[in-house]
Amino acid sequence: MAEQVEKIFADGFVFKRNEKAPDFVVGRLSIKVDDAIAFIKQHEKSGWVNLNVKTARSGNYYMDLDTFQANDSSPKQSATETKPKATVKEEEEDDLPF
Repeated sequence: MAEQVEKIFADGFVFKRNEKAPDFVVGRLSIKVDDAIAFIKQHEKSGWVNLNVKTARSGNYYMDLDTFQANDSSPKQSATETKPKATVKEEEEDDLPF
């Protein structure tokens, strides 16, 4: 069974949905600046903080810290290692039927 991770609620962020709003409006995010900045500074990794918007058992919405970390063991190819584009002459030679 997967290990249960304790939820870290996103301080300073409040998401509310208005059922009377048009379909293209998902909801409203309110941010209490001082609390949100402190939360972001405490939990940022590589300049990012990822939050999840979830529904509580009560039906209210809440936001928590997304602590998922991908286990990507394959090495990433750097921009300098990418294959250079073929020149126009090479592309013309590739189009020959023989």
